[in-house]
Amino acid sequence: MARPKKVPLRKCVATGEMKDKKEMLRVVRSKEGDVSLDLTGKKAGRGAYVSKSREAVELAKSKGILARQLNAEIPDSIFEELLSYTEKETNS
Repeated sequence: MARPKKVPLRKCVATGEMKDKKEMLRVVRSKEGDVSLDLTGKKAGRGAYVSKSREAVELAKSKGILARQLNAEIPDSIFEELLSYTEKETNS
């Protein structure tokens, strides 16, 4: 009998919730210090996961949680990108 496939879980840095990896957005800091959004989940570098909810993204921005987790300055454009993806999820 085949074993059921294990679902990878990740913890949201803002809310602390454990969710399916597909329900999260990954932000990555490369070795050069560049911060970017990783939609594939496979980019090299230090990653942090945020839930696909507007509240989680705003909490991560206001408290500086992402910057602390990645040990890097997070540009506002990254937060705008994250918010646009959360809006796409709620509209679909």
